[in-house]
Amino acid sequence: MTPTGTDLGPAVGERPLVVVAGRPNVGKSTLVNRIVGRRAAVVEERPGVTRDRKELDAEWCGYAFTVVDTGGWLSSDDPLDVQVSAQAERAIAEAAVILFVVDVTVGLTDEDLAVARVLKRSGRPVRVVVNKVDSSQRESDAWDAVSLGLGDPWPISALHGRGTGDLLDDVVLLLPTGPGPDDAQEEAEPDGPEAADGQGSGAPVPRVALVGRPNVGKSTLFNRLVGDERSVTHDAPGTTRDAVDTVVVTPEGTVCFIDTAGMRRKSRTERGTEYFSVLRALDALDRADIALLVIDATAGITHQDQRLAERIGAAGCPVVVVLNKWELIATEDRTDILVDVGDRLAFLGEAPVLKVSALSGLGVHQILPAVAAAEQAYHSRIPTGELNRALKSIQVAHPPVGARIQYAVQGASDPPTFTLFTNGRLQPTYLRYVERGLRERFELGPTPIKLRVRAKGANGGGGRRR
Repeated sequence: MTPTGTDLGPAVGERPLVVVAGRPNVGKSTLVNRIVGRRAAVVEERPGVTRDRKELDAEWCGYAFTVVDTGGWLSSDDPLDVQVSAQAERAIAEAAVILFVVDVTVGLTDEDLAVARVLKRSGRPVRVVVNKVDSSQRESDAWDAVSLGLGDPWPISALHGRGTGDLLDDVVLLLPTGPGPDDAQEEAEPDGPEAADGQGSGAPVPRVALVGRPNVGKSTLFNRLVGDERSVTHDAPGTTRDAVDTVVVTPEGTVCFIDTAGMRRKSRTERGTEYFSVLRALDALDRADIALLVIDATAGITHQDQRLAERIGAAGCPVVVVLNKWELIATEDRTDILVDVGDRLAFLGEAPVLKVSALSGLGVHQILPAVAAAEQAYHSRIPTGELNRALKSIQVAHPPVGARIQYAVQGASDPPTFTLFTNGRLQPTYLRYVERGLRERFELGPTPIKLRVRAKGANGGGGRRR
């Protein structure tokens, strides 16, 4: 499996990478947000907020490129810092242009000098960006960065936008031959990732969000699925702080996997970084087509797992339950855990439950087929004739009391939505029976189903989602 895309979806063809690098807390994420024109990266005035590589599509003067936000580079022996720095170095190795950000208010530090040595070894074009130059009085201080040996500095204020336009004018001149303004207009993409395989099919790429509590193994599973160490993994809860999207070409088709921050109860969620990380995770869930609810099998089903499952249900997308760390469960305890999952998550209906080990890869091969089946069912369209023949058979097998379904139509997909026209009101239990019958006959699997009832002579109808 090969990563082929970005946070907003893949470009038409290969886009050059503009990597924003530097030590922690110099304003890299603020600059990335300025370049893409929105608050795409989590920003807070303390070091170490960004950890994973986050890729975002950008455009300047008709040139399309991908800007990469990286975690702060540190020459530290701490295992987490080592992983964050390694992520930054991997991005640097793939860059067409590197924006090396330093902080004029602090001046050059030993860490800045260490980053400069790494960038010199990379052999990539580098622009030294001196950030936080909020006024002309600060511009003379920016020239201290000449001592880094990477050329003349570019004084900017990422927060206020001062000097960023001139910087980008220079950046696009360094990019490989790219599209002009007319070509960029022709290659403009619709919303959402499309044509990720480069074939120009225009088919939307399904978004699969990995959600769960902190420290259940989401990032390890994400890296396993995308076939690359895209997310930093660590035993400490809360390692992932932003939603990281990667488009992958798989045997089951092209898929956009979204790694998200772990979500805790609101009363335990800290303000600042964690708060915004949770908001990004919820946003990723709302724009997802399918959710992988990752659960730590060694901890069992917790109340927070149930709350997250309810949140997925409210988002209206299919869900696949992934019991991670299954290899750590004793054989004699496995049946009890599966029974507990069935009891506590019964409201998820037909959601498949997969037993995997993200660390070793055990059972991970089951995820892609489950995702493909859920995605196909989510977009299902049933011809009216087939639908009504199925409903007739369902009613013959178990006739309703006091009312009948006269006919039905499918009004929408994503998820499948059916309107039932009746000569009276149907009991909720009978609607559940009808839903189960439709799910079985048309192999709708774990996708939610909406049933709307239009009763003859009634002022309104009812609707329900499963």
